[in-house]
Amino acid sequence: MPAFPHSTTPTVTAVTVPPALRVPVIETDFTRRLHPYWPRLQENTRSWLLEKRLMPADKVEEYADGLCYTDLMAGYYLGAPDEVLQAIADYSAWFFVWDDRHDRDIVHRRPAAWRRLTHRLHTALDAPEDHLHHPDPLVAGFADSVGRLYSFLGPSWNARFARHFRAVIEAYDREFDNRTTGTVPTVEEYLELRRLTFAHWIWTDLLEPVAGHELPDFVRKDPAYRRAALLSQEFAAWYNDLCSLPKEIAGDEVHNLGISLIHHEGLTLEEAVGEVRRRVGECVSEFLVAEEEMLRFADRLADGTVPGRELSAVVKDIAMNMRNWFSTVYWFHHESGRYMVDSWDDRSTPPYVNNEATGDR
Repeated sequence: MPAFPHSTTPTVTAVTVPPALRVPVIETDFTRRLHPYWPRLQENTRSWLLEKRLMPADKVEEYADGLCYTDLMAGYYLGAPDEVLQAIADYSAWFFVWDDRHDRDIVHRRPAAWRRLTHRLHTALDAPEDHLHHPDPLVAGFADSVGRLYSFLGPSWNARFARHFRAVIEAYDREFDNRTTGTVPTVEEYLELRRLTFAHWIWTDLLEPVAGHELPDFVRKDPAYRRAALLSQEFAAWYNDLCSLPKEIAGDEVHNLGISLIHHEGLTLEEAVGEVRRRVGECVSEFLVAEEEMLRFADRLADGTVPGRELSAVVKDIAMNMRNWFSTVYWFHHESGRYMVDSWDDRSTPPYVNNEATGDR
């Protein structure tokens, strides 16, 4: 089936989804679109990765476009001003590189280097402008992208973003310890941790600068809003687990819903895949119900006042982008070289990472 049946680009790409990974309702009922800025977004983020030294030049040349990081963001945050989408895409590319550093620091047993990095990221959240020229490219790149994100809404949104990202850093620390000790979390422990390492609330927070409006607490905390937001992110995290299971088993990972089910629930690999598929499918069907509840909530916000009508429109735009997350995540996993394990020379070592093992930096 075409990955872009309604693409904004002139080229239609045929992508074959393996039967075990197919979610037919996503292919039929969740239209995939791309932000019209996408071609420039891809070019600019590729240049940004080079400028910030986040990937070696040869890796950028050979792999950056095929990793499809910009496609993922351009399919999610529709309606974003170009400069907002660019900042989000650069931050997202940084996040993937940071995730790879986490993995390599574990593989090469560099706990001191990892602890230093996490400390520097916490510090950069407070004052990104002071870290733009940090010698560690991951710190400097983080400071650059976060500083740009901080420029769009205001202090209260910035403080919330920082609070949510601190929780992500701490969750990555817990993953580091688990992998170092070979500890497989229980299913419930894993689900709680996954909501943080997948950065559920970060990607949801970013819907607000896309819409150009910081949402009041009573909207963000409304059960209809939170349930739709959570389900969109849960789908993404669990579908990622389904698609990345071969890669993560090959890399001696302990963090995957399938791995927790096998280790703690006694399921076979085939049974674990079936259970993750079931949960993925439930996320989709439950989101369709939650989406309707969120749209009814948005209608109630239109109370006859100008602010009420504006807020209602913003919430409806955000609901649309939550829906977009399903299709963009789904196709990303079948287009990105990040998950094409069978094409790697070493199934445990992604070819796009800097796999040097020079010790603590």
